[in-house]
Amino acid sequence: MSSLSALDKTKILLESEPWLRRYSGRKVVIKYGGNAMISPQLQRAFAVDVSFLHTWGVHPIVVHGGGPQINEMLDRLGLQAPFSGGFRVTTPEVMEVVRMVLAGKVQRELVSLLNERSIAAVGLSGEDAALLHARRKVQIVDGRPIDLGQVGDVAGVNPAPVEDLVSHGRIPVISSIAIDEDAPGDVLNVNADAAAAAIAVAVGAQKLIMLTDVEGIYRDFADKSSLLNRMSRTQLEELMPALSSGMIPKAQAALSALEGGVEQVHVIDGCVPHSMLLEVFTDEGVGTMITEEG
Repeated sequence: MSSLSALDKTKILLESEPWLRRYSGRKVVIKYGGNAMISPQLQRAFAVDVSFLHTWGVHPIVVHGGGPQINEMLDRLGLQAPFSGGFRVTTPEVMEVVRMVLAGKVQRELVSLLNERSIAAVGLSGEDAALLHARRKVQIVDGRPIDLGQVGDVAGVNPAPVEDLVSHGRIPVISSIAIDEDAPGDVLNVNADAAAAAIAVAVGAQKLIMLTDVEGIYRDFADKSSLLNRMSRTQLEELMPALSSGMIPKAQAALSALEGGVEQVHVIDGCVPHSMLLEVFTDEGVGTMITEEG
C-alpha cells in the first residue's frame, strides 16, 4: 500500500464501497484452516481481515480446525492416531488432545489476535450451549466398516449461542467439536468444513468463505491455469469425481451450504495475505465463487 499513489488508494476505496454497503449487517461464516493457521504473518493478516469486516458492519463468524497443531501435540506426547480412509482414528486419549488443542490453543491464540484490534472475539466450542450435535461416523474401507472412534458427522446445529453473540456485536470463534447425540456425555471431532457449512445454514449466512492452501477449485488439478473463478452448484457436482482428495470435503461443504440457502460459497487461498478482502470487496476477486446458478 505504501507504494500506491493517493489516486490508486482512492480507487480501491471507491471499488470497495458498494460491497461494504451490500454486506453490512449480513452474516459471513469463515472456515479458517490450512497454512493460514501456522504462519504468524498469515495469522495476523487473517485477524486484520476479520476485524476489518467487523468494523464495517459485517458479522463474521469464524469456524476452525487444527490438524497441524493436533499432529504436533500428538507427536510430542508419543500418541499414535493413524488415518483410515482419510479420517483420523480418534481414541479417547487422542480426543483429549484434540479437545485441548482446538479449544485450548488454536482458539485461544486466534481470539487473542482478534482482540488486539476489536476486543469483540469470543471463543466457543461446538459443545458449548449444545451448539453442534454429531453422530459417530461409519467409514467403509474396502467394503468393511472401520471404527474411527470419536469422529462424527454433523447432525444438527443450535444457532442460538452464535446469534446471541452476533446480536451483541461479538465475533464468535468456534472449535469443530460436537456433542455425541447418542452419548451426550461424550464429544466427537467433526470436519471443520462441514461444521462451517452447517453453521452457515443454521444462522442464515449470506456467504461461506473457506480458506485453503490452493488458489481455488481447478477444472484439472494438474493444470494450474484451469482455475475456475465462478461456477454453479451443478458444475461442482459434475466435477466432484475429478477433484483432489483434499478439496472433496470443501466441495461437499459448499454443496451442503448452497442446498441450505447460503447464497455464495468462496474457496480461496489462505496463503495469500488479505485474500479474503480481495475476494469479498473487489470486482475481480480471487479464488472460486460458487453459487446456485454460477
